[in-house]
Amino acid sequence: MNLLIELVAFAVAIGVLVVVHEYGHYSIARLCGVKVLRFSIGFGKPLARWVSKKTGTEWTIAALPLGGYVKMLDEREEGVLIAPDDLPRAFNRQSVGKRIAIVAAGPVANFILAIVLFAAVFATGVTEPAAIVAAPAAETAAARAGFDGGETVVAVRDANAGESESVRSWSDLRWKLLGAAFDHKRVVLTAKDAHGTFDFPLDLQNLTEKEVDDEFMSRLGFEPGGGTLSVAGVQSGSAALQAGLRAGDRIRAIDGHPADNATTFINYIKSHAGTPIVLQIERGAKNQQAGALQNLTIVPGTQRDETTGQPIGRIGAELATQVPSIDVRYGPVESLRLGVHRTWDLAVYSVRMFGRMIVGEASLKNLSGPVTIADYAGKSARLGPSAFLSFLALVSISLGVLNLLPIPVLDGGHLLYYLVEAVTGKAVSDRWQLVLQRAGLACIVALSAIALFNDLARLIHF
Repeated sequence: MNLLIELVAFAVAIGVLVVVHEYGHYSIARLCGVKVLRFSIGFGKPLARWVSKKTGTEWTIAALPLGGYVKMLDEREEGVLIAPDDLPRAFNRQSVGKRIAIVAAGPVANFILAIVLFAAVFATGVTEPAAIVAAPAAETAAARAGFDGGETVVAVRDANAGESESVRSWSDLRWKLLGAAFDHKRVVLTAKDAHGTFDFPLDLQNLTEKEVDDEFMSRLGFEPGGGTLSVAGVQSGSAALQAGLRAGDRIRAIDGHPADNATTFINYIKSHAGTPIVLQIERGAKNQQAGALQNLTIVPGTQRDETTGQPIGRIGAELATQVPSIDVRYGPVESLRLGVHRTWDLAVYSVRMFGRMIVGEASLKNLSGPVTIADYAGKSARLGPSAFLSFLALVSISLGVLNLLPIPVLDGGHLLYYLVEAVTGKAVSDRWQLVLQRAGLACIVALSAIALFNDLARLIHF
């Protein structure tokens, strides 16, 4: 059943993105007076086709659904006879400005789709973790800023400009800190707890490009807090079982520190292999009734980390986490503004990440192929409409950025040709275009091979 959901979600995602991208090319081509011969969804043998009586365009659904194309009238195509009346409608006869607009329209359509999807998610509302900070690890930026854990961040402002922006959820906080990290800013977080409202200065000026990745919040010491950790199960022969830990116990603290985040709790256990730790647990809690508090001393066992080869602690308990969440909903204008902002942030992040991979500052393992996309399509579809729309927006942005890369055979490569022509007044020669096209094709094949390898590595864990 899960496989079927993944395949259907993947087909829907690819179908929507391809149609939107190619319709961007098609609509601007028609607006510029270019004759469009074929609009194809997919490649290879046509499964269905029909011809528009109004425009003469052949609409096709082909066997291989991983892509699509728009074929325009062009004198440079071999073996094609063009009627004299149609010559002004040939793509190659258009001004360089029109050709740039037609080629750029596909990626732009993907960005517009992302803006609309994000705006729809923001307007209809989404349930997200609250912006409550868990107790940060020592020596992290969050700890140096003064966070103890349990504070709810309500606003962020530039340390120099002084204008505050409200924070409504953990996701909102993450995006605001991501933008500040990209710009190497010093910011001030306003947070409140049971004792009042306080300012916490956070210096992000010294973060390197390499450190601004998917794990940058954890690296800064920020993890969602305020949650409840419960024991879902205890393994036989484990340190947890020997200490008397039971399924259903609620973990309140570890060595006196609040235990409200699974990641922080697990990292603490890992760093205390063979060292006795004290857990404060609540046993027998039911619904709104509190249970009895007691302390358990556990000595984490030692095992070797598969990734680093270093010894780490393990107690053999399975955790269940319940994180406080809030329903976030915005008005139409604010939703559209946030949609534009989120699309821009993700596009910039994608470009920077790709640049870091080129110079070796980021791993090529970040590249994903169709298998990973299908997997995430299925997972997001099972989570609900908001998650699937957000996933679709993310992939649409990735597709737009990828197509704008200055690689021949991609839209960005053609844009590069036309920009050279606009500056020099001369078109790039057919010979050079052929050479660059072969080089670009080699790049695409290499990137596709790496992405497929990464997919297989994630699938079979090697």
